[in-house]
Amino acid sequence: MAGKPRLLVIDRESTQGKTSLDRLAESFEVVVARSISRALSLLRDQKFSAVYVDACQLSAVRWVGMMIQAEEILDAISDGVAVVDPDLRIIWANPEFCSLMDSQVQPVGAPFYQALGQAEILGPDLCPFTTAVASREPASTAMKIGGNRYLRVTVTPVFDAANALTHLIALTRETTDETQQQLKVNAIHKAGDELADLTPEELAQMGVEERTDLLKYNIARHMKDLLGLDFIEIRLLDRVTRRLIPLLTEGMTPLAANRELYARKEGNGVTGYVAATGMSYVCPDTTNDALYLEGAAGSRSSLTVPLIFHGTVIGTLNVESPQPGAFDDRDQQFIEIYGRNIAAALNTLELLEAEKVSTASASVEAINRELAIPLDDIITDATTVLDRYAGHDEDIIARLRQLLYRAREIRSLIHKAGSTIAPPAKQGPPAALPRLGGSRILVVDADESIRRSAHHLLGSQGASVETARDAHEAIALMRQAPYSTALVDIRLPDLDGFETYTRLREVQPNVPIILMTGFGWDPAHSIVKARQAGLQTVLYKPFRADRLMEAVEQALRTAPAGAGGPGGAATPQDGHGGRGTALHDGHPSAGRNLPPGPAGDSRPFETSHHES
Repeated sequence: MAGKPRLLVIDRESTQGKTSLDRLAESFEVVVARSISRALSLLRDQKFSAVYVDACQLSAVRWVGMMIQAEEILDAISDGVAVVDPDLRIIWANPEFCSLMDSQVQPVGAPFYQALGQAEILGPDLCPFTTAVASREPASTAMKIGGNRYLRVTVTPVFDAANALTHLIALTRETTDETQQQLKVNAIHKAGDELADLTPEELAQMGVEERTDLLKYNIARHMKDLLGLDFIEIRLLDRVTRRLIPLLTEGMTPLAANRELYARKEGNGVTGYVAATGMSYVCPDTTNDALYLEGAAGSRSSLTVPLIFHGTVIGTLNVESPQPGAFDDRDQQFIEIYGRNIAAALNTLELLEAEKVSTASASVEAINRELAIPLDDIITDATTVLDRYAGHDEDIIARLRQLLYRAREIRSLIHKAGSTIAPPAKQGPPAALPRLGGSRILVVDADESIRRSAHHLLGSQGASVETARDAHEAIALMRQAPYSTALVDIRLPDLDGFETYTRLREVQPNVPIILMTGFGWDPAHSIVKARQAGLQTVLYKPFRADRLMEAVEQALRTAPAGAGGPGGAATPQDGHGGRGTALHDGHPSAGRNLPPGPAGDSRPFETSHHES
């Protein structure tokens, strides 16, 4: 006897009485579904000869028909689609959604999250189903599922005419590639931020070389850990010579690491081309690329990007692989991003070095500014005593000479200490030579502010400046040491301008002398008399820096060959009643046979070109 035909009865609201179902059961094998979702599930999994539904539920049946008709379309789309009931159990899922699930799990009837292998919700919405129902609008979030795969899930709620939730539609789109790429970009940015991220304590403890070594270590580590690259070369561009100087080489042959390259389009490999053009270069096959020069042994492909900071190429980053065609557009994007971080880190280190040099220079200048006048007073007083004590106790004279030598040495030692704290930067154009380098200038003025200004203005241009408060101090200084030129005020407390000019010329005839005046009345007519005696230059106070420099440079240009200074040391003459001591340059051993040692060092007096 053939079995009864199967009949699916959809009875959502229990409208069918027992009598009606019993009558149907006489002719059919009746299966009752209390919800549309259950009816859909039964229709998909089992065979029925007919579907019975009460007239009051025809609207729901129309929806079921529409879903069945749309199933073929949903099966064909590339996004995953799942229909879930209000309890978040899957009613229906297309093949793309099923591909995300464990093959051992049956989709229909399975809880949504469990079907995806206990998905990890990444946000921003921690429960898109609840949010969608509450807002009656679609809600989206990101999820991570097994196999390190990422999804974007958008949930849309469906309500019936009575505003009752009937089901929810979850649209899933796999975003693994995009998410992993973004995670990699974020990791590269984070790694880049770490390159020059030093605490104040680390900065204070680490020198330039140590900071550079740390930067190179971090770059090599990030390249291997984040990008899986073992063959790396970074070169920095010398802005003057255009030479590409190796900073970091990992895995390159010794020939490649020591190869001289310049930022030129031809004859300098891919690295030179990239540095010259500022454009990245992918070499998919090194055996067929005319620009490529061997870097890593056996390399078959390479990628080279410029290191650019504020629109200027400061170097290159080259990576290589033993596999042909190993680098694509995505790799180029990653390397370019990291290259920008490297350029920023290198600039930060350069700024730190420049700041340290600037701070040291400012400190040296401040120390010199404060010590300039006290040192001059020591030198002047010691010289005056020495000048008047000549012919007496030789031991006292030797001690005074030693005092003069050490006092003058202090300025050069300050600059030496400053250069030790922060040595000059290795890169960049060479600094211009100071305009007054090597010259020793005597400034004679009773006004301390004038003497201080002379130290600052002339010392900043490389001159060694000494000052005197009156004419007799100036005469004593000139007896003990040679000078390139002298600036003398015409109103000194002991002698007038012409007398001072004459006495100084007697001591050092070849030293050009500049007289200074404040536009006031000159009762002794010092300038007129001095001009008649050979005076070439007059400087009017208050003088401008440029006018002061012009006057000094003019005096140095017109000085005879025998004038004191770097070109030759004029021997100071005895212009003080035969009591002068013929000291050639102020060194304590001058004119005496002293034993070896500090007091008997026979070297000529050395003056720093940076003294102020």
